[in-house]
Amino acid sequence: MAEGTGYLRTTGDGFELVLVRSFVASPEEIWAWVTDSDKLERWIGRWTGEAAVGAVVQLTMTAEDAAEPEAVTILDCDPPRRLQVELQADAGEWQLQLDVSVRGDETLLTFNQLIDQGDDITSVGPGWEYYLDRLVAARAGLVMPPWEDYYPALVGYYSELE
Repeated sequence: MAEGTGYLRTTGDGFELVLVRSFVASPEEIWAWVTDSDKLERWIGRWTGEAAVGAVVQLTMTAEDAAEPEAVTILDCDPPRRLQVELQADAGEWQLQLDVSVRGDETLLTFNQLIDQGDDITSVGPGWEYYLDRLVAARAGLVMPPWEDYYPALVGYYSELE
């Protein structure tokens, strides 16, 4: 069974959903897992296009049945530390940020999503828990976790954050 780890943080723009995963790996290795299309495909999706700040790439989700690519605008990119994007999806427009940092012998991956009023945190939170745990599993060569361990299992945890 999956565990809820996300929390809400107040920002100047409202709230952010924050999730953190730690790895025994270099920042460069974790950066590759969140930016290299071949590695990214193993846990969430494949992107195509020219990767540059201001550019729009196409992300095709491979972890689900999504057949249509989604537009992702690269807002900021500072390898191997920060990637900020805006995702245009059926669920709406999402601002996402990934920060890679070092703490002792570990590399931390901190994921943030700006939460707009009306966003359903009870589905958004479990979804990102699922994808980040897929990243952990893909890196370790483990079996991918089942979606049912996250949704509706984590709805109660995320409803308490609202």
